[in-house]
Amino acid sequence: MTERLVSGKPREEDLPLDSSLRPRKLDEYVGQEKVKENLRIAMTAAQQRGEPLDHVLLYGPPGLGKTTLASVIAAEMGVNIKVTSGPAIERPGDMAAIITGLRPQDILFIDEIHRLGRVVEEVLYPAMEDFFLSWVMGKGLGARSINLKVPPFTLIGATTRYAMISAPLRNRFGMVYRLDFYDQDAIQALLRRSAAILGVQVQPDGVEEMARRARGTPRVANRLLKRVRDYAQVMANGVVTGELARDALSKLGIDPLGLDDVDHLVMRTLVEKFDGGPVGLETIAASISEEADTIMDVYEPYLMQLGFISRTPRGRVATRLAYEHLGLPYKGSAEAAQRTLWEAPEEHTP
Repeated sequence: MTERLVSGKPREEDLPLDSSLRPRKLDEYVGQEKVKENLRIAMTAAQQRGEPLDHVLLYGPPGLGKTTLASVIAAEMGVNIKVTSGPAIERPGDMAAIITGLRPQDILFIDEIHRLGRVVEEVLYPAMEDFFLSWVMGKGLGARSINLKVPPFTLIGATTRYAMISAPLRNRFGMVYRLDFYDQDAIQALLRRSAAILGVQVQPDGVEEMARRARGTPRVANRLLKRVRDYAQVMANGVVTGELARDALSKLGIDPLGLDDVDHLVMRTLVEKFDGGPVGLETIAASISEEADTIMDVYEPYLMQLGFISRTPRGRVATRLAYEHLGLPYKGSAEAAQRTLWEAPEEHTP
């Protein structure tokens, strides 16, 4: 399927926009108040002791600001940050080269850290605990062990698949934070900040309309702002009103709750083809020609947050709210109907 406008995953067109809108300080970072409060205390304590910040693991759905928060931490600590990703580090030597290139108290940020190979992880363990590298080069009789002291550093890992991180690696992070979807007030504050940076005139009702459809995700909110800005420039006087934002986003196929055609396809497949469920994830994936992992990581989290889909031991089930949103009469799931049939008392004729 084509890339979705409301997907939290980064797209090429987002890169220049994200860099211009990305906050530099913790006070500029909108939302995630509990995480910010805990980080501020930890960073202040580390600076007072003259030590590197303890290792940090950030996890949650894509587009919530994990990479941005890592950059903010580096700026607040006054140190350099080296950015890489799990798939880019293929060999233990690659990891060793990155770590030895760090300066004291620098930050190493690894995105998609759950995709690190197990052999590469083995290099990280002593480096994270004792700032010591130890690995074997060569094979057989020619193999030799290399031990090297490295400067103290902070590892910040980011992932959308927390459960896929191995337990030994997970246990070596001193601070583990989950980033949650943003509430409407936080998204509106973020949109006002982004609009000011981009020089876009946005009225309060325009901010509310975009925030309502942003799925609680900053990256999606900024992307929608960019689209609405273009529409206002071409079709109106450049001022984003509530009516203009509503028209622009409706033309893009985004409904008032931020659901697009793919979300509706997932729900209609569940409701119309499988009587509301329960149905297995693989079956849904085959029905809409999509990968099961993509449905679980990209589509399901927001649908579940809205209460449109629930997970049961037997599979996915569409709720009454999903039927109501699709404008269909609620008949209950197949599982509920079957349970009612079996549990119904027998009728006795006099």
